[in-house]
Amino acid sequence: MVPTLVFDIETIPDCAGIRRIYGLPADLPDQDVAEIAFQKRRVQSGNDFLPLHLHRVVVISCVLRNDDGIKVFSLGEPEAGEPAAIQRFFEGINRYVPQLVSWNGRGFDLPVLANRALIHGVTAACFWDTGGDNKDFKWSNYINRFHDRHVDLMDVLSLYGGRGSPLDELARLAGFPGKLGIGGGAVWENYRAGKLESIRNYCEADTANTYLLFLRFQLMRCALTPERYESECALLRAALEKRPEPHWREFLSLWKT
Repeated sequence: MVPTLVFDIETIPDCAGIRRIYGLPADLPDQDVAEIAFQKRRVQSGNDFLPLHLHRVVVISCVLRNDDGIKVFSLGEPEAGEPAAIQRFFEGINRYVPQLVSWNGRGFDLPVLANRALIHGVTAACFWDTGGDNKDFKWSNYINRFHDRHVDLMDVLSLYGGRGSPLDELARLAGFPGKLGIGGGAVWENYRAGKLESIRNYCEADTANTYLLFLRFQLMRCALTPERYESECALLRAALEKRPEPHWREFLSLWKT
């Protein structure tokens, strides 16, 4: 079995980097630093969504399906810091050489991870290989948009049209739970309040929804038989039923099919 690694990230403003770029005082509170960056961005683009390189990664949530079974987990322990989380993510790619799956990962998650990896000096040999180390990667690699070693479901389902469906709505229409918890727009607020667990739970639920939609996609294109599709869904359900966290209890209660 080729391992499958579904991933999602949550980010906050890189306040240390913003101070450096704009020459802001070291003692200026993070909230004020971020607001200055938001205001500058509004003037430039009409919204306050920061450039990719100014997003600091606080959690990377993953679903890993391989011969050992299925595992849902997150990277990004506060005591370890952003570089360690990103390095562990790319080391996982080096180790498993997985099928990567995301929702808007090509438009956001992977460019953020690539920019932040560059900033921190993270190594990621397998991810960047386009055939130099492994000749198979010349024809299927993680970088080329139209290769399928990374499947950005939002991009693929839009037929590369740039107007993808919202994860939450498509998941719920398919009978899956959809987004849970804080919502992406509240990550910075929750981070400032010290609610890191809420951010992680939200990210993990998004990853599980993405994995379920990927299974449905595999069924649609006949890469999975109906029987195999049902067994793969059951495997995830069984794994989540063993988890004690409240967000998984809620997730399971909303999972219709």
